[in-house]
Amino acid sequence: MTTPTPLKIDFVSDVVCPWCAVGLKSLEQALRHLDGQVTAELHFQPFELNPQMAPEGEDIGEHLARKYGSTPEQFAQNHEAIRQRGAAVGFTFDMNKRRRIYNSFDAHRLLHWAELQGKQGALKLALLEAYFTEGEDISSHDVLLRVVGKAALDTDEARAVLAEHRYADEVRERERFYQAQGIHSVPAIIVNERYLIQGGQPPEVFEETLRRIAAEV
Repeated sequence: MTTPTPLKIDFVSDVVCPWCAVGLKSLEQALRHLDGQVTAELHFQPFELNPQMAPEGEDIGEHLARKYGSTPEQFAQNHEAIRQRGAAVGFTFDMNKRRRIYNSFDAHRLLHWAELQGKQGALKLALLEAYFTEGEDISSHDVLLRVVGKAALDTDEARAVLAEHRYADEVRERERFYQAQGIHSVPAIIVNERYLIQGGQPPEVFEETLRRIAAEV
């Protein structure tokens, strides 16, 4: 019987990045198809699309118009494309609820903490669903604590992490590290600290690429 090939996967992403949600669900689907062929050690690494975002956030339409020059028509077209891609991999985008974009730094601090508890994946998915499916303000500590509870993590400990600004230096260091490696857009999926898969690729692209990497290691 063939032993599955172990792969370390660093998933560099932001919780307010729609293509990161698509990419994660696509990657998960690809890994299910490769069950028995590879085993994946998945780590979520921080990246902030808008590190200077004010605590109160910004209207999503105004933000995209200012940052990318998107017209309302382009905004609607892009969101429909994302909604369809999400639906294809089992993720629900509710564009009617997602009105604003928020600062995500505290969410990244909690993800760092969750990694130490071995529950980073559960929290990552819960954060993506809170923002993209439920339209929640993921910069709000009350919202973050509810999401922590949904992910079956200790809310009292999470409250202390948020209040005491724990892991801020660690998150900043990781952000700087990946930027120094040339990561300037997300999702960026780094396999075995060597192979880069960029963007919210379809499951079959992830599957074929991971199969090829596994054959080389």
